[in-house]
Amino acid sequence: MSSRFYLFFFLTPLAVSAADLTLPLEAIPRRVVENHPELKAAHVAVKQAKARQLGAGRLENPTASFDWRTESRLSPSEGVFTLDQSFPVTRRLRLERKLTLELVTAAELEVRNAERLAISTAQELAIQLLAIRGQKALRVQQTSLAAKLSDFAKERSEAGEVSSLDAAQAHLDTQRLQVEARRLDNESISLLGRLKPMLGLQPSSSLEVIGELPGMKIPATRKDGTQRADYALSQKKIETSRIGLDLAKSNKWKDLTVGLVGGPEAQSLASSGQTRTGFLGMRFSIPLPLWNRNESEQAEQAANVERAQLESTAILSQIESDADTARREMMALSAMAKETREKLLPLANEQTNSLKKAYENGQTELATLLRASDQRLQLESAALDAERDFHLARIRYESATGIHAPAP
Repeated sequence: MSSRFYLFFFLTPLAVSAADLTLPLEAIPRRVVENHPELKAAHVAVKQAKARQLGAGRLENPTASFDWRTESRLSPSEGVFTLDQSFPVTRRLRLERKLTLELVTAAELEVRNAERLAISTAQELAIQLLAIRGQKALRVQQTSLAAKLSDFAKERSEAGEVSSLDAAQAHLDTQRLQVEARRLDNESISLLGRLKPMLGLQPSSSLEVIGELPGMKIPATRKDGTQRADYALSQKKIETSRIGLDLAKSNKWKDLTVGLVGGPEAQSLASSGQTRTGFLGMRFSIPLPLWNRNESEQAEQAANVERAQLESTAILSQIESDADTARREMMALSAMAKETREKLLPLANEQTNSLKKAYENGQTELATLLRASDQRLQLESAALDAERDFHLARIRYESATGIHAPAP
């Protein structure tokens, strides 16, 4: 089987119709923010918080009532109209307005944090797709060389210069590379299946991430983790918990009720006929905090403040740890990839080329050449894996420090 067939086998999947969506790596963050279904749903939470804000901090509606009593021997007929309105004796309404305003900001921060996580996940998937494309290209190159070697071994076998086992072994090596290529195709299908919903695409739509892996440039150090949305959200939770505590304290005193009372009166007298009069008055009522002073809610809100403070400290500590770990990983992977590219691969290429010439001259066995070729493939694959893992660590670093866009 000629080398042209193997090249056709590998390149045929690439010669498909144009994708429904073609994206470079740097365009993924905006696409995710604008089209991710879960982020669209998260934005509704902000609308809900703003809707709750409309009704916060308002007085209760007044209460009106009317009572009519007929005349008796002891009392005249009368109608009593009352209008009651409650007023807080504390700053409860102002605290409620302040709390709902803080909750709107908290909802917006939750959306920003969800965007950060979604962008990070989508970028990781895109990096893995680009890395698989590099691995696939490497397999194409290796398969072409293996196919040529198989043809050469077959010709020498037919000429009786080498054993027919050499040709069979070379053909088997070519088939092995094809199986590895299929495995990479399956991995790519799985990654695309996870990425497409995040970009707002239907399962039947096609997607292509274009470009190559960026250069391995370590981002500048960012020690301030307070820029991250989830940390800002934790600080906002501390503020809302404190407002909740103030509200609990203010609810010790219930609302004061002020009312107007009035109405007409009529009584029939034997001497003067029916007499009509009326009255108008006011009334006040206020619950006294004698038995229930709202201590339980105050204690609960105080515990909420303490918990929010501890959670915020834990988040900041985790941010610093994640950023430091990711940065160390980038440094180690960059050094590994550089050493593989600049030191090990040149030696492997030189060794493989020397063994290839030696095999063509009948000075070494095919198994030795195949083993050297496989070693070179492993080194090139390891270099690609190091570059992939470097960029995955970079994305984790950018996510940990609150950076959304990928490095150029």
